[in-house]
Amino acid sequence: MFNILTLNNISESGTSLLPAETYTLSSNAEIPEGVLLRSYSMHDMELPTSLHAIARAGAGVNNIPIDKCSELGIVVFNTPGANANAVKELVIAALLISSRKIVEGINWSNSLKGQKDVAKTVEKGKAEFVGPEIAGKKLGVVGLGAIGVMVANAANSLGMEVLGYDPFISIDAAWGLSRSIKKSVSLDTIFAECDYITVHVPLNDKTKDMFNDETLKKVKKGVKILNLSRAELVNNTAMKDALEQDIVSCYVTDFPTEEILEVKNVIAIPHLGASTPESEDNCAAMAAIEIRDFLEFGNIKNSVNFPNCELPYTGKTRVTICHKNIPNVMASITTAFAKNNFNIDNMINKSKGNFAYTIIDVDQDNADEVVLELLGIEGVIKVRII
Repeated sequence: MFNILTLNNISESGTSLLPAETYTLSSNAEIPEGVLLRSYSMHDMELPTSLHAIARAGAGVNNIPIDKCSELGIVVFNTPGANANAVKELVIAALLISSRKIVEGINWSNSLKGQKDVAKTVEKGKAEFVGPEIAGKKLGVVGLGAIGVMVANAANSLGMEVLGYDPFISIDAAWGLSRSIKKSVSLDTIFAECDYITVHVPLNDKTKDMFNDETLKKVKKGVKILNLSRAELVNNTAMKDALEQDIVSCYVTDFPTEEILEVKNVIAIPHLGASTPESEDNCAAMAAIEIRDFLEFGNIKNSVNFPNCELPYTGKTRVTICHKNIPNVMASITTAFAKNNFNIDNMINKSKGNFAYTIIDVDQDNADEVVLELLGIEGVIKVRII
């Protein structure tokens, strides 16, 4: 029986995939092997020694202490692509509201309540809210992952000329991209040429403040910028300056902060990117599948801190090892099995940055005796027997 700690309400689309005869789900589990969550912050939590895996029903993992988890051999999963359609649809809406002054027009219309001859006033005042169509305009898509590809294809279908930039585009993403999408070799080209720019990259040290004083000086005058990825990708002070100087004509963000609220030409959406019932169901289902495959079979898919590593389960004794990606670890591991007269039937080893993961299937039924020796190897963090 596996104990799963749920730190948020998780859709039944996910919890139903964890059968009651094998899993106990609780919001106060004291000795959990796994954690399921959405936005709950784990940074101040004490991580129990029983914990093997954390699955985030969503793409971002800023609410999880990744470095600490890695050092403890806790595999952290996310659900890339599960909310892609929801975000894509909001991006398309953002393109339209950034162009047609729809939000401003609605607010003005509501302000006419109680006035005489509203229809006549509307006809006189609507010219203040004229905005261009998006068809025929150039959109720059920065980041061509699951969301970026869907945005690029949808915008292209709406008649936009789309320029995409992603130096690390995956093979799967490239296959999904319409042939009509033009590829840019640099961000500077996106900045200089595009009427609209939408950003879809993860937040890290290299992408933080991607839109800053220096880069915003390179953009086409009057550009409209959309940020439905992470607040910190855009430096708010630099953006406010660019708006005041009419360099940027509209900034749509899904991450309202005090400093940009009520700033002219800023449309602040209350973090609705993945807020659809379909998205929550998809994310919950993917998270449940990931954590189940790991706890029951030791397989890793879509981890942010350990490599993807999968081996078909044949029912033999399986030993999984989280370890550092340093020389001689693998030699020491296989030596430990040979020394204890274990025959290795199948194995796989993968690495990701400073960490690695190994799955070993052995013919013998009882591998407990080799665990202590494995834990004594320099660089080995955690060992499980399945």
